[in-house]
Amino acid sequence: MGSLGVDRINCYFRFVTSNEQAVLKTLVELETRVAQLAAHKSGPSLLPLFDQLRQLTHDMPPSTDPTLLHYLHKQSWQKARLWLEGREAENVTGSCGHV
Repeated sequence: MGSLGVDRINCYFRFVTSNEQAVLKTLVELETRVAQLAAHKSGPSLLPLFDQLRQLTHDMPPSTDPTLLHYLHKQSWQKARLWLEGREAENVTGSCGHV
């Protein structure tokens, strides 16, 4: 919960498309599962989430922001999440030269 008692992700959903909402939800779930794996050294497979993210990326309409598409196609999941959360300024330049 944010400082105002509002779930930040749900609050931001109204500004993004339903496809982008699905990507963000999946990225949050991925981050949660990765943390569980790190803490417990076992857990559910991440492969279904990666498959889902690839399919969601494929389903993005041509009008999708080019920066978001770049992150998704490069599988820069953390950068995509920051972009979707309106935190693009926190992204750093990658090896491809793109922020």
